[in-house]
Amino acid sequence: MLSFAEDLILLALDDKKGNFLPMSLMSFESALAGAILMELALENKIDTDLEHLILFDDSVTGDPIYDEVIALIKQYPDSKNALYWVKEIRNRFSNLREVLTQRLVEKGILEEKKKKILGLFPQKRYPVLNNSEEVTVKNRIRQIVLSDEIPEPRDIVIISLIKSCGLVDQIFSFQEIKKVSERIYQISKMDLIGQSVSKAINELQAMINSAVSFGVIRA
Repeated sequence: MLSFAEDLILLALDDKKGNFLPMSLMSFESALAGAILMELALENKIDTDLEHLILFDDSVTGDPIYDEVIALIKQYPDSKNALYWVKEIRNRFSNLREVLTQRLVEKGILEEKKKKILGLFPQKRYPVLNNSEEVTVKNRIRQIVLSDEIPEPRDIVIISLIKSCGLVDQIFSFQEIKKVSERIYQISKMDLIGQSVSKAINELQAMINSAVSFGVIRA
């Protein structure tokens, strides 16, 4: 089974072209940061409420990203909230998307291809070699959302993540989205870390919109 962050990478890739779908990199990395926290929560390493994220178990996991996150959280006995840690992890791991994508290359799920645009600018693409994991995740999401089945914790997490970073339309048709948007919203509300991810992404988007409005950056 892949991690939540790895599932998110697969869902955000165009399977044939190997390019990431158009979205803000910082927003997507906020979602990846939240996915890491959610993984730690399901492993009973951390817990969270509306105001605090608490470290329960600081033992080594063997995963360098998870262990670094645990070490960071351990530095704050007066705990910060989940929103703080989503931002902190996103900013601390500036190449989080690349690191996680390389893991999928090493697992034989993606292939890395390099080319130069106009013969000058290097670009990487990641065509899918084995889409069985992605198909399984998509089918499970569709099964939960299109039925009245009670979602399990892992279902809640991945549905919350796809909603927060705008990947719902990669799994459901336009007609389906109209019918299931309320159910997706209700399921995503069950996860506090997922709500923090959405807040972090909304804050980023507000900052970008403000910068565009004042001419700091171009739309």
